[in-house]
Amino acid sequence: MSPESSSTKKSPRQRDAAKARRKAAPVRGLGSVDYKDVATLRPFISEKGKIRSRSFTGLSSRQQRKVATAIKNAREMALLPYPGGRSG
Repeated sequence: MSPESSSTKKSPRQRDAAKARRKAAPVRGLGSVDYKDVATLRPFISEKGKIRSRSFTGLSSRQQRKVATAIKNAREMALLPYPGGRSG
């Protein structure tokens, strides 16, 4: 085998690690984010109600800031839940 072909092959462990690190599909054309559009914001919130990280969502820095601000505004308007179980 030539050295070139051996460097391109990955071990099963490396392939599994690459699958685990795979990001969600990045959102293209996420120009305007509206806090009232809850269906658009849902994929960026975990089951516990936390805002998902940029590495997980695949958004740019600017898009992530817009999404985070929209989620926070939607929470203020009681359209989305706050993270954690807040019971009185």
